[in-house]
Amino acid sequence: MRILFLNQAPRVENKNPPYDVAKIEAQLNSYASAGTKIEIGFPDNSDGAKIMEAIGGQSKLNGLHHMMETPAIVRKIFWAQENGYDAVICSNTFDPGVDGGRLAVEIPVIGVLRASMHAALTLADRVGVTVPLASHVPYTRRILRSYGLEQFVAGMKPVDVYVDVQKRKTEIFEIACKLIRELVAEGAEIILPLGGALIPYQVNPDDLAAATGVQVLNTKAIGIRFAELCVSQKWTQSALTYPCARLNAADFTSRL
Repeated sequence: MRILFLNQAPRVENKNPPYDVAKIEAQLNSYASAGTKIEIGFPDNSDGAKIMEAIGGQSKLNGLHHMMETPAIVRKIFWAQENGYDAVICSNTFDPGVDGGRLAVEIPVIGVLRASMHAALTLADRVGVTVPLASHVPYTRRILRSYGLEQFVAGMKPVDVYVDVQKRKTEIFEIACKLIRELVAEGAEIILPLGGALIPYQVNPDDLAAATGVQVLNTKAIGIRFAELCVSQKWTQSALTYPCARLNAADFTSRL
């Protein structure tokens, strides 16, 4: 089974710190079953891709970058189907491009936010959510409202750390523990940490669970295992919900 774990943005060779594909791929494959291969992919560079750097540098990641990236993400999802992948997981925990991708292909396209939220609600009634930045809070609430899931959120709190994260693991861990305890005090029964660059890439959710006494979900592991389930059972998004036309690669790049 081959699954494409699709990044939200193009790969930047001179990114600082560099995106360590081999290290992250190894971590992702540790969550997968025997016989499954997880491969990291990136959308092609496109107009507007630099908006992520512009708003990220101001700590104002508000979803605009995902809207600008969506066409390139959808094109890459179509490419994955054409190149023999069994499923695509959109790695970003805010599900950019998932709906568009589902309208373009017949293989399963999994968004880790939606999958993880439903996993949380299978195990508990009230979910506490952490996000990287304060600007993520209204954006996340809009996404969950569109899924019909906002009513199950006990609270949502930002870590407010999203730069130099590799050097700030201890700080991220301590802030996350504090926020988790606050969320539990507000009624949360299980924790959904959004922003994979923080959790689980820098801080292990199992360590947070051990420190706080409440379950903390691993969004990447949930996305991978659910994608495996879909492929093994020959499930995909409903053709009634996401009717898919016959397309070719040129349809995604040709102009009228």
